[in-house]
Amino acid sequence: MAAVESRPPEPDNDNDNEVHVSLIDAIQNFTDLDISLNKLETFLRVLGFCQYSILSTALSWIAFVVISILLPLVVIYFGYCNNCELYQINDFEFEVLVCQSVAAAISLLCVSHNLRKYRIRKLLFVDQYHGQLTQFRELYLKKIQVFYRLVVSWMTMFFLMKITREVTRAVYLYDRSIWWSIGVVVASLVSWSYSTIIFLVGTALFHLVGNLQVIHFEHFGELLEMDMDGSVYINEHMRLTYYLCKISHRFRMFLLLEYLIVTASQCIVLLQTTTNQGVINFVNAGDFAVISIVQLVGLLICLNAASKISHRAQGLGSVASRWHALVTCNSNDTSVSGFSSDGRNVETPKIMGQLSVNYSEGHLECADCTPPPTNIQHTSSMSSYHKRQSFV
Repeated sequence: MAAVESRPPEPDNDNDNEVHVSLIDAIQNFTDLDISLNKLETFLRVLGFCQYSILSTALSWIAFVVISILLPLVVIYFGYCNNCELYQINDFEFEVLVCQSVAAAISLLCVSHNLRKYRIRKLLFVDQYHGQLTQFRELYLKKIQVFYRLVVSWMTMFFLMKITREVTRAVYLYDRSIWWSIGVVVASLVSWSYSTIIFLVGTALFHLVGNLQVIHFEHFGELLEMDMDGSVYINEHMRLTYYLCKISHRFRMFLLLEYLIVTASQCIVLLQTTTNQGVINFVNAGDFAVISIVQLVGLLICLNAASKISHRAQGLGSVASRWHALVTCNSNDTSVSGFSSDGRNVETPKIMGQLSVNYSEGHLECADCTPPPTNIQHTSSMSSYHKRQSFV
């Protein structure tokens, strides 16, 4: 009897190629996100925000004190002219220096504390959505690019204003050698640029955190367009509420202190420009205008991020109500009541999924920050309609 020659089934080359290509794309995208986050962390490290050790903390604050405080003090007392007191330049610049340094110090202190405690991934909530990271990676990359564009664009405009002011003052108060004036201008620009970018990056980082959360709000709105169980929506809603509360507590001191220093700076500018009996012009009081614009723009960046989150959160209420109304109107009597004609329940109990969250945030005062329960079960008598109603 001739042996029957058996052949193994031929592999599906098309399916294997598709899987192979999808794996390559996933690895590439994850690598791009990791590279982008590493670049962002390196950028923050260069500015002194990543104070992960005692040495890095000491070097960061020494650089801040030298560049942001000591260097401008030297420029103020050994500046352009010998009769600057006639124009009250030293008095005005000292007040500007105090407001500018305090705002930058608050940004450096609060952001470095959050980075030291949570690192860059947890601070941006990138690693919290393990199952959804593949879905959101492209949007993450775009938001990080928006962060860089925001910092570079505003910093360029601020620098042009500052250099115009410094050159104008150097020409108007020129009474020494030209190289001395150039050195003073360069020293002023270096000190001012460092303090300004520290303040601006702090506000832009809060804006980035808000933009990343907006991604998940928009995703939640898309989930409501699908016909899913109400417990899925409640689970996701509790997740978003918990993370928003964590953001609020991580950045609340930064926002409150920055609001206070900006308000105090504007009050000082108002008092100096209205009660002063001398001559006030662009030469001696130009820094008042520059610091006012810088701080107000930083404040607006924070308010923009907060308003985006609030707007998306409030919009979810109307979306959820519309979803509930549409599903209810399209449901039959059995699905609305939750019981069949013979009185038996048509739904089986469902257990809400557990949230893999970190509860080491510390004591949180607001009720929304209470970790969501992980052992809630829907009773068999609760219908789909009642689930949706309770969610809305």
